[in-house]
Amino acid sequence: MQTRELGRSGLNVSAIGLGCMGISFGYADKLSKDDGVKLIRDAAERGVTFFDTAEVYGPFENEEVVGEALQPFRDQVVIATKFGFNFVDGKQEPGMNSRPERIREAVKGSLKRLRTDTIDLLYQHRVDPNVPIEDVAGTVRDLIAEGKVKHFGLSEPGVQTLRRAHAVQPVTAIQNEYSLWWRAVETNGILEACDELGIGFVPYSPLGKGFLTGALKNELPAGDFRASTPRFQPEAMEKNQAFVDLLKRVADEKKATPAQIALAWLLAQREYIVPIPGTTKLHRLEENIGAAAVELTESDLREIDEGASQIQPEGDRYAPAQMAMVGREAPVKEEA
Repeated sequence: MQTRELGRSGLNVSAIGLGCMGISFGYADKLSKDDGVKLIRDAAERGVTFFDTAEVYGPFENEEVVGEALQPFRDQVVIATKFGFNFVDGKQEPGMNSRPERIREAVKGSLKRLRTDTIDLLYQHRVDPNVPIEDVAGTVRDLIAEGKVKHFGLSEPGVQTLRRAHAVQPVTAIQNEYSLWWRAVETNGILEACDELGIGFVPYSPLGKGFLTGALKNELPAGDFRASTPRFQPEAMEKNQAFVDLLKRVADEKKATPAQIALAWLLAQREYIVPIPGTTKLHRLEENIGAAAVELTESDLREIDEGASQIQPEGDRYAPAQMAMVGREAPVKEEA
């Protein structure tokens, strides 16, 4: 497996990571704990060194699976997790919570569930509209000084919030949705800031939450979170099929799969980009890993970009309540 450095941070990871959320949260076909542990270990044995989870996945359940699975590989892998939601008596409550005391509480729980002494990469999961980002970054800076965390990340921040956070504690990586059918980071200043500041970029849902594989049907099963999103309504899926058709055309030329072309396209956008596709199936895991070996020529990339430019994506990626939490700017810290 090839490796990549996340920005200029010195943190090197496999070119393809594993997003672990769907193993135990969000989809209709989640795995048992034993099967989840096995799949994550299969990934590690095949050269994946970058694993992504969060306390809210479950909640807590996914971190426990990741922690058990990676304990035998701990000195060989990078584990990323996230804080930022609100919990009362172990249950998620509405709203965000990135107050310093909550961050410390979250880290304490994550360290225990992940069976580790330090978190390699700690993200704020979503910007808290009530907490200045300087307080968040300062708390993580202190946790780094204490040895409980190694690197700081942000997920779906506004660009000014990213810059303000980076001024307090260097940001190692940004996590945002990014794929051939969701390219807002190319125009909203986020990728430009990563270029300038030397920050790595970790696309989640790099396969469009599975849509770009071409394997999804128009009817999603009960219990699948995608069923409530505008982009996965039957009419939208039918119109967005044009993206899959484009990927299939290029995949046939390259003797690859649509998923591999979608991932290879992302890898070609920046040398510091590390996608984290998720899966619950070993053959899909191996397919995704294989994308790192797919070489797209300038002609291939031009064909993909020209084809995609003729397609207008149908439907938002989230329902309105979730869309309101992305690209948000943190409040300005008041002077004492």
